[in-house]
Amino acid sequence: MRALVLGGAGAVCKETTRDLALTSNFEEIAVADANPAAVERLLKEIGDRRLKPLAFDAGDYDAMLRLFPQYELVVNGLPFQYDLVVNRACMETGVNGLDLSSLEEQFGMDAAASAKGMIFVPGVGATPGVTNLMVAKAAEQLDRLDTVEIAFAAFRSLAPAPGLLTTTLWEFDPEEEARQAAVYEDGAWHYSPPLSGGKRFPFHELIGEQATYFVPHDEVFTLPRSYPSLRQASVRGCFPPRVMELMSALLHNGILGLDTIQLDGRELPALEAVRALLWQNPVSKLNPVWAYGLVVEVTGEKAGRQLLHRYRNHHPPQREWGGEAAYYKNVGLPLSIGAQLIARGEVNGHGVLPPERAFRVDSFFEALAVRGIQIEESVEELAA
Repeated sequence: MRALVLGGAGAVCKETTRDLALTSNFEEIAVADANPAAVERLLKEIGDRRLKPLAFDAGDYDAMLRLFPQYELVVNGLPFQYDLVVNRACMETGVNGLDLSSLEEQFGMDAAASAKGMIFVPGVGATPGVTNLMVAKAAEQLDRLDTVEIAFAAFRSLAPAPGLLTTTLWEFDPEEEARQAAVYEDGAWHYSPPLSGGKRFPFHELIGEQATYFVPHDEVFTLPRSYPSLRQASVRGCFPPRVMELMSALLHNGILGLDTIQLDGRELPALEAVRALLWQNPVSKLNPVWAYGLVVEVTGEKAGRQLLHRYRNHHPPQREWGGEAAYYKNVGLPLSIGAQLIARGEVNGHGVLPPERAFRVDSFFEALAVRGIQIEESVEELAA
């Protein structure tokens, strides 16, 4: 079987490529990227003959339609702006695939993908991804799900890669029409502005307790559809304190809300100017602690008892996982695990399915544990 890894030499997905080379049985792994030099360095470092370099232009849809049928699986590690187009190309060509995040429109291709007997799983990273499966673990043990609260602490620099800087700016975008809903409650999705809904969560020992805020994330859309009894679902998140302080200042002083700016007689999109400034600032690449924290709290009923299932991840520190890799592995390794489960046919059906419906939880968590990511579970009974 042959796998095609898009963005396979990028900041996040290079950890996917490394893990596929280390743990998978693929006969060939094509590393497709717009940066040939990065691909060459990565392949030389890994030294696996199954890895093949491939120049790739994510803006060329017709090229995707010609390329994808040469492989049995497409592993999409590109920035989220390409999720829909890659998913559509997989569906049109009938090639299985998965990616790191998702757009609601992707699930509109479910029936067409199912009719072709293929599967595409959007959002197989840390959050979404591992968080969805934490909820699925609780669902296996409860008769009814009532509420889900997801929290993440993405401890990385502000701009380790262009795509990740774009993600951060999007999560703080004050324009309602530019953001997805952040909260699901009583049958409807609701917009919540940046830095609202503050709540503290205790993450693992590398990060500790942090204040988190509502973030528009994929889980808020898929979980209520997967578990119709849910009355409420939300995702909160945070970045390191230095990043939160900077983004808060930009937001509260109106910088992120500007449409355009004038510079030397030229009119520029304000957000593009902010992005360029932050990307070129060396401080934006620095961060003392690289880690990823996840906490998921699920309430529901079991045999008439009200229960709280709480999940928390743990992973090796940066001194063991190689500095920045202590962040990237938490995103890239789940993508590799999901790819290998799809390749082995260890999935729950066909179509465009979210992680909580596509994968068997225990198999996924066992694979995480082998790679050093542990999922802690606790259960407590709530007062009636």
